[in-house]
Amino acid sequence: MGGVHETIIILDFGAQYTQLIARRIREAGVYSEIHPYNSPLEAFKERNVRGYVLSGGPDSVYEPTAPRGDPRLFAGTTPVLGICYGLQWMVQQLGGQVISGSGREYGRASLKLQRECPLFQELPGEFQVWMSHGDHVEILPPAFQAVATTGKVISAIQHGNLPFYGIQFHPEVAHTEHGSRILRNFVFKICGCRGDWTMGSFIDTAVAQVKMQMQGGHAVCALSGGVDSTVAATLVDRAVGKRLTCIFVDNGLLRQGEYDEVMQRFRDTLHLNVVGVNARQEFLSQLDGVSEPERKRKIIGAEFIRIFEREAQSLGPIEFLVQGTLYPDVIESVSVKGPSAVIKTHHNVGGLPEQMHLKLVEPLRELFKDEVRRVGQELGLDPELIQRQPFPGPGLAVRILGPVSEERLGVLRRADKIVEEEIRAAGLYQQIWQSFAVLLPISSVGVMGDGRTYENVVAVRAVHSQDGMTADWVDLPHGLLSRISSRIVNEVRGVNRVVYDVSSKPPSTIEWE
Repeated sequence: MGGVHETIIILDFGAQYTQLIARRIREAGVYSEIHPYNSPLEAFKERNVRGYVLSGGPDSVYEPTAPRGDPRLFAGTTPVLGICYGLQWMVQQLGGQVISGSGREYGRASLKLQRECPLFQELPGEFQVWMSHGDHVEILPPAFQAVATTGKVISAIQHGNLPFYGIQFHPEVAHTEHGSRILRNFVFKICGCRGDWTMGSFIDTAVAQVKMQMQGGHAVCALSGGVDSTVAATLVDRAVGKRLTCIFVDNGLLRQGEYDEVMQRFRDTLHLNVVGVNARQEFLSQLDGVSEPERKRKIIGAEFIRIFEREAQSLGPIEFLVQGTLYPDVIESVSVKGPSAVIKTHHNVGGLPEQMHLKLVEPLRELFKDEVRRVGQELGLDPELIQRQPFPGPGLAVRILGPVSEERLGVLRRADKIVEEEIRAAGLYQQIWQSFAVLLPISSVGVMGDGRTYENVVAVRAVHSQDGMTADWVDLPHGLLSRISSRIVNEVRGVNRVVYDVSSKPPSTIEWE
């Protein structure tokens, strides 16, 4: 996407919140992309790169296995901003020294400016920042100056002649005062960006790139009914028109009434060329007896691709598969440094088979959920669709802990419908990122009609989030929780207990599997 727009490249050294850097920069109207720390500069030759940001990370630069970027970053005059580990790697690379401190500096600290610097232009001489490090800069590289400190630790540096800057704290998190302004100063005052990137310009670029990628070919689009795949389909439809056929698969893992509602919306409201496929038994037979979450996701991902490829063959010469993959899907499924960083496989990223006959078209791959919703608004989509809560690609399979069966799916569908109805009735649906029911793999003793029962337990989950990368549980009104619990126990046969999930992400994920 950065071939036309002014672009800031963010090199990810494994920081937990690298995506927040991208968000802050995009909010300023400058396009940004996230790439692995070891990406060679040649990877960006087709982009209009105006600057590089080196993210933080959990490693120490003096360890043999520590991540190291392309040293040619410092051979030119393109601006570079190192953050935390990024600062330390830059210092080490350019001839300075980083040492391990006596203890970690974690949390809020008071930053004191020592000299003028474009990064801190129009900011107060002292303000609060958020620290998270164990190592620190001991000796500056040649031609560098210390700009700011927190106590005795050098916390900001700049090169005397070249546009190279480093900060030990994290400007991307809300705990750092003026953090967004610091990033804006970098992209505007140092990188010289104009800040004219908008969702409208994103659409124009995305449509042009889809046309270029497909080169007159035909595509099928994997529709899920959610905002991501719908926006992706609408974008590609704008680019290639009738050469796109949308496929909506009933995998047996959808919510109550969802198949008919989605088909009606796509055909009558969005006027997309859509084909419905009943593959319930195919998916459920593959999932029979499977309890392990990663196996579920990989089975579902592989089965989706198999069905799409089969349907594509029946439609004629199809070369491309369109998916509504978002950046959070990518970052959770693909490790930046080693397999330990993979949180879970998303069916449309890590669940794809190694050998696939269709080429992927993913126009939303670098966007976050709220950005996709803004694209949907620009495209004129129905606000009800745009504000629809996210639904996992593997569907109810990852909301049933343990084996998936028609009986358990029926129990969960009825419970989940009650959660949605009550959340909507309370006027909270669009205020909450996600709210849903989960069927647990346990039974509990209860008393119903003066008799003993031993039946299922349902968990209710509701979270606030901006992009799905972090989330806080919602403190739902007790009266609402009481109504949800009462209705589920009374209306859903086979459930005698309801619990509420009060876990945030991290340490938990939003979905239970």
